[in-house]
Amino acid sequence: MPIRARHLAAAALALTASAARAELVTRTVEYRQGDTVLEGYLAYDSAGPAKKPGVLVFHQWKGLTAYEKKRAEQLAALGYVAFAADIYGKGVRPADPKAAGAEAGKYRGNRPLLRARTQAALAALRQQPNVEGEKIAAIGYCFGGGAALELARSGADVLGVVSFHGSLTTPTPQDAKNIRGKVLVLHGADDPAAPRADVLALQDELTAGGVDWQVVLYSGVVHSFTQPEAGNDRSKGNAYDARADRRSWDAMKGFFAELFAGP
Repeated sequence: MPIRARHLAAAALALTASAARAELVTRTVEYRQGDTVLEGYLAYDSAGPAKKPGVLVFHQWKGLTAYEKKRAEQLAALGYVAFAADIYGKGVRPADPKAAGAEAGKYRGNRPLLRARTQAALAALRQQPNVEGEKIAAIGYCFGGGAALELARSGADVLGVVSFHGSLTTPTPQDAKNIRGKVLVLHGADDPAAPRADVLALQDELTAGGVDWQVVLYSGVVHSFTQPEAGNDRSKGNAYDARADRRSWDAMKGFFAELFAGP
């Protein structure tokens, strides 16, 4: 075999061996906020550096489901330690929209409690031995997008947060001055759940707080655009949009590349 061919073969074998050693590790993690037991989902790849940046994933209004767990696994494949948090509590998983609305309403109406739950998740992620403690961000979907923003408004030590078709309003917009990281909002331009007035109010809030922010609007896109289970009927105000899903995920990846690049 020619020398160059041998070198190429050796390199291919090395890559194959490296891939074989890589393994997606997932497990359930119990943690607490006060007396409430919470149950999150941790995901990371065993390959790569001993310590990796951490990313929190906050769930939509039905609680922690297979959807958020899948997102955590996707983040793990990108080289992060991902933790899908539990805002509602162990075993609290609303079965229908009415129950989900009632459960989400408890936290929208009690922002200190919502912030406490997000901070408990942050502490649980930070305690993982393979997390690079200073490099942590958070993302959230729908209700969870609002949770990620409230974590930032609480003054939590995170490098940045990302909201995907999230709830944007807050009773305390002045708390934007507490935000220590950057903010990326990925939103449907025709989202009836968080309409243009909410987007503009958030922009004003973040500007007044001196925050480094970005808002990306996707034309013709409504609420829940990253969730295939939302179907494709835009007239309902909730619909999956494959293009916006792809674009928003790519936008998040670019944002994280900037956040975690180091000094």
